[in-house]
Amino acid sequence: MADTKQVDDTADAKKAARAERRAARLAKQISAFAKEHGGAEGQIAYLGDRGARIVLVGEDGGWGDLVAPSVAVAENAVGKAGITVHEAFDGEFAAKVKTGPYEWTRMAGIQVGGPKNG
Repeated sequence: MADTKQVDDTADAKKAARAERRAARLAKQISAFAKEHGGAEGQIAYLGDRGARIVLVGEDGGWGDLVAPSVAVAENAVGKAGITVHEAFDGEFAAKVKTGPYEWTRMAGIQVGGPKNG
């Protein structure tokens, strides 16, 4: 019985170390985004088995997202990066996002006549 516990403890330690490394990599990417965009705020959205999406909005209106393997890893990453995290993507936070022609054709293309062909 002791052998099984030792294997479980080793597996748990490896899993925790992997999650910590992933959070550190995500935090580095978040910090780079914030530096490039004059600061950043974020929101974490649960994606089910796929993990969690970290939506980032820069002070200049630029935006992007990253996917973490779990909400816990996402929360750890934004904590390490030191950004403000919002509960929801709405209000003043959502209003900071600036979109351009690319986003309009990708997100609303179907509603406004479909994709343009050359």
